[in-house]
Amino acid sequence: MLVLTRKKDESIMLGDDIEITIVDVGGGQVQLGIDAPQDVEIYRKEIYEEIKAENKEAAAVKVKNLSDILKFGDKSSKKGKL
Repeated sequence: MLVLTRKKDESIMLGDDIEITIVDVGGGQVQLGIDAPQDVEIYRKEIYEEIKAENKEAAAVKVKNLSDILKFGDKSSKKGKL
């Protein structure tokens, strides 16, 4: 792990197109500003871990046949209707 010391309003660069700026420090927290291309996905680690777990769970679902998929689709499409 690389450890850097930065002060408020100082930045670090990741490659040529991602800049991380220290916005504020205080109260046991650091606020970061991240300037990155729109195609770069940025998540807090705990959210990223949840997404990975949900994707893993979804990939493990076994579908016996096409009728199972159609039954699931019918149930989910009725949820939002009044």
